[in-house]
Amino acid sequence: MELLITTNGYKGTWPAIEYGAWLGKTLGLKVTLLGVTEKLNPAQIDDHHPLEDVFGRAVELFEQNGLEYRLEVQNGNAEEVIPREARLGEFITVIGPLGRPQIRHWLTGRSIHSLMEQIIGPIMYVPEMRLPLRKALICVGGLGYEVTAENLAVRLSGLAQAHITLLHVIPPMELDYPTAREVIKSAEHLADSDTPIGRALRKGVDMVKDSGREATVRIREGHIVEEILAEVKAGDYDLVCMGSPYSTSALRQIYAPNVAAEVATVNRNPTLIARHKRED
Repeated sequence: MELLITTNGYKGTWPAIEYGAWLGKTLGLKVTLLGVTEKLNPAQIDDHHPLEDVFGRAVELFEQNGLEYRLEVQNGNAEEVIPREARLGEFITVIGPLGRPQIRHWLTGRSIHSLMEQIIGPIMYVPEMRLPLRKALICVGGLGYEVTAENLAVRLSGLAQAHITLLHVIPPMELDYPTAREVIKSAEHLADSDTPIGRALRKGVDMVKDSGREATVRIREGHIVEEILAEVKAGDYDLVCMGSPYSTSALRQIYAPNVAAEVATVNRNPTLIARHKRED
């Protein structure tokens, strides 16, 4: 596994570069800094490109942290170039806001949604810096989508000596079926229940214990995205970790929002999103 840190020269990508440097040092990973030179106005061809300054600062930062790194520049739109490059290796892709105008958000949606659809490997989305890492929140859905993110988050939190909280949100019951009734009935002691959610929470707690620490379990009820964001604010977490379905075009996405994408759009803290991997 290596880090692919990305920038199009927009100043809002600098926190992602800083966080990526810390991530590379903490996990002991090699770093590729990918700069995307997007289409310039012909009158700007001879002007100083913002990537030059960003690369200069990044190289200084990488060397200060003793990182093994390489630099790469590609031409094109960042939403196309970044996923293409991410597919060329086993990367954690570190991304920041790309500075798109509001009208583009209205017309085509936010870049993070498009990038999540195309990048198979883990994504660290960093709108703002949040270090040191003291508290991490892992969202547990019970369908197994969170397992990849959970493993990576426990490893990172262990190295940073951060406390981990496992969160499950019980949504409003739209269909009356036995498992849903059992989850709601067991809400106060859900982690001890013989439900898929209960088993997933216990597995997460055991994983944290195996790393030599204790985990806190939090249960909320209500709209999933709203409750996750409320917990992030109330708990003052430094990192939010979420799973995502194996395929973003899965049937589930037709009738349910992509929770990870919705949270990442609103949450300003670093968010780790790792897509679920099916067993071979």
